Amino acid sequence: MGTLYTEDKQHGLRRLPAVSRILQDERVQEAITEHGRELVVDCVRETLDRLRARIKEGETVPTDLSSVVQEALQAVERWRTPTLRRVINATGVVLHTGLGRAVLAEAARRAVAEVAQGHSMLEIDRDTSERGDRIEHVRELLCRLTSAEDATVVNNNAGAVLLAVTVLAQGREVIISRGQLVEIGGAFRMPDIIAQSGARLVEVGTTNRTRLSDYERAITPDTALLIRCHPSNFRIVGFSEEVPAADLASLAHRYNLPVLDDVGSGCLVDTGRFGLEHEPTLQESVQAGCDVVTCSGDKLLGGPQAGIILGRKEIVQRIRRHPLHRALRVDKLTLAALEATLRLYLNPEEAVQEIPVLRTLATPADDIKRRARRLRQRLQAILPGEGITVRLREGESAVGGGSLPGQQLPTTLVCLRLSDGNAQRLARALRWQEPAVFTRIEQEEVVIDPRTLLEGEMETLVQAVARAVTQCLGGEANHA
Repeated sequence: MGTLYTEDKQHGLRRLPAVSRILQDERVQEAITEHGRELVVDCVRETLDRLRARIKEGETVPTDLSSVVQEALQAVERWRTPTLRRVINATGVVLHTGLGRAVLAEAARRAVAEVAQGHSMLEIDRDTSERGDRIEHVRELLCRLTSAEDATVVNNNAGAVLLAVTVLAQGREVIISRGQLVEIGGAFRMPDIIAQSGARLVEVGTTNRTRLSDYERAITPDTALLIRCHPSNFRIVGFSEEVPAADLASLAHRYNLPVLDDVGSGCLVDTGRFGLEHEPTLQESVQAGCDVVTCSGDKLLGGPQAGIILGRKEIVQRIRRHPLHRALRVDKLTLAALEATLRLYLNPEEAVQEIPVLRTLATPADDIKRRARRLRQRLQAILPGEGITVRLREGESAVGGGSLPGQQLPTTLVCLRLSDGNAQRLARALRWQEPAVFTRIEQEEVVIDPRTLLEGEMETLVQAVARAVTQCLGGEANHA
């Protein structure tokens, strides 16, 4: 674009059509009929403001009526188009936080849709028609699956920890290992959550080694709680030591203190069956004697975002009576999805087959390789013969979502390389397709990992890649 001098700027500003003239345009009138006058008029004014600002900065911009109308209508369309939309996860990160973590099982999606379509029995007793408790939809299921005495649910795990510590230790001391003072993402740190609860943090041990004696020496008459936080998003290896949950619970109970175990990922099945290291399960934490156990609902559990609280009945009842429990409560859609997900776990084998997170982790490497070969074949058939190369190579998928850090699953990657080597340009073009496609970049190639592709997504992905490559090369692809 050229640079305008002062006289040219004034001329450019005068050439912009008036709001009244734009509103008389036939296309704008149609937009008003469809979207309402207020939104359209606001977008017209905002468009003119943007154009004036660009002209004053010296840019040469189109000022004819047709161009201004088109830009204003594009602004209207942006306001009317949802930004939270479905995408294709081709990154190979199974629990991708930026892409929404766990994909819900079909049963959970059906449950959400049914509840969303009308009224529901959220908080009402079917027999008496009196007010009920929404947590009852999942409480017995959680207790049956984990052997906990009682359970409740709030809107996320950070909220669950905050609520539990507030109830058990406000104004008093909580003891935690220095090696477990984790940051759980988004700059939210365990020390900050404890401070917000009104409790006083007492750190024991060192970053890499904490013994049972460290906890015991720190116990005072003002101690209210011992916390154990599973480092689910990082690993300490080498010269390290931590106290098992059962030993910590035994020590705490000797001093009539409760233990809170934040296990994070909410695993209900043995991850060893997927070729991964064992991730502590909720059942194991309860059986170890921990008085309160918290976890996320949308990680390895494979459900919606939620903070699950399990434990001794007396403590869970205190938690449910606290005002924060009401402030952090879950809505009917979350409960519908969580209930449906938990019911699948009544048959663990069904859970592995039906819950997308578990099914993805359980997919054998040979099945992934067959998908990769099929994807390469389709891409080679549809893409131009020059300017882009498609190849396969062995690689690794990640669990993600703050679960099983450092653990990788073998996969076969489909690698795309433009002749100019500009992988960033191709990756960006893929992200701007509909639906958006998110990939990885490795060795100056755009990398597609078939492990995280869902059923029915492959052909949509092929067409999106074809469009993106066409845009990057400025040519035509054979959309067959």
